[in-house]
Amino acid sequence: MNKAIVIGAGIVGLATARALAIRGYQVTVIERNERAVGASIRNFGMVWPIGQATGSMFERAMLSRSIWKEVCTEAKIWHNEVGSLHIAYHEDELQVMQEYAEINRQHRDCSLLTPEQALAKSPAINVNGLKGALWSAEEMIIESRVAVGQVAAYLAEKYGVIFHWNTAISRIEHPKVSSGNQSWEADEIFVCSGADFETLYPELFAATEITKCKLQMMRLVTQPDEWRIGPSLCGGLSMIHYPGFQAAASLPALRKRYEEQYATHLNWGIHVMVSQNGSGELTIGDSHEYGLVHDPFDKEFINTMILDYLHTFADFKDWKMLQSWHGIYPKMTNGATELITEAAPGVTVINGLGGNGMTLSFGLCEQYIASRS
Repeated sequence: MNKAIVIGAGIVGLATARALAIRGYQVTVIERNERAVGASIRNFGMVWPIGQATGSMFERAMLSRSIWKEVCTEAKIWHNEVGSLHIAYHEDELQVMQEYAEINRQHRDCSLLTPEQALAKSPAINVNGLKGALWSAEEMIIESRVAVGQVAAYLAEKYGVIFHWNTAISRIEHPKVSSGNQSWEADEIFVCSGADFETLYPELFAATEITKCKLQMMRLVTQPDEWRIGPSLCGGLSMIHYPGFQAAASLPALRKRYEEQYATHLNWGIHVMVSQNGSGELTIGDSHEYGLVHDPFDKEFINTMILDYLHTFADFKDWKMLQSWHGIYPKMTNGATELITEAAPGVTVINGLGGNGMTLSFGLCEQYIASRS
């Protein structure tokens, strides 16, 4: 039996472990913390095919979604196939949505909705000036801060994946990895520890076109009386953030207006979305700051801008803040959608999904490991 070691128990590490385990590998996952605490748990929990361009990336997102669905069903992990609504208050926003729906109707389960149809999907939409919405049925929500740990437990139980927690790998010399005086050996080693591969392979990191992105997010309290928002909701700014909308011919004109009207938002990479977990809490965000080193303190004005923009398209029962936080993830600067590279013979780095970890990891790792078989 082939043996594999995966370093990192975030979503990329778990997706790699799964893809190896189903092919008969004996897999050991080594995680530096007592549980995953990085970008994999500091997000919306959105599995978000609508954000990916039609073609191979959309297909990868849908493969990832199907794996999430399978794992969540088998492991009894909460998930909610709620879909998504992008909401329009201006004609240029509606135009982009209409073009998107026409281009993608044959490829995706999406359609342009009237204001009345949109309000029938979600009671949380701000009705003032509402012109319509883009509906997509393919988006799914998980509670990532819980689900990531549940996936690890599922892999241990179903496939016998061995997990070593609170174990920081300090040296890799294939076939051996070491943590202080402890060591393990395997035929293949996969480094899936986010930007932490900078520590293990500083020269490789320095030579790679990669940076780090800091995002700020918030969570609002459980909504009263089991009130649900229905689909995840997005404002128009999300359409210029995600590659999936680039096929719309009117997008450059919309971007130009946003660059004038929302210059400060775009400077801080703000586009605004909201999802709801099983407890009724609302997760909202986010922003994007790029650089190799980030201020550890959150910027209150960014949270204020996010909330102010959210008020333009959402109307909740209770806006009380429960939590705020930030996450940091690696992001390729050369346009690549991920980094898969051989750091040394027998050692592969899988990294740089750039904020698409929930949406793409299962699909990417399944495709990559399958291609090596």
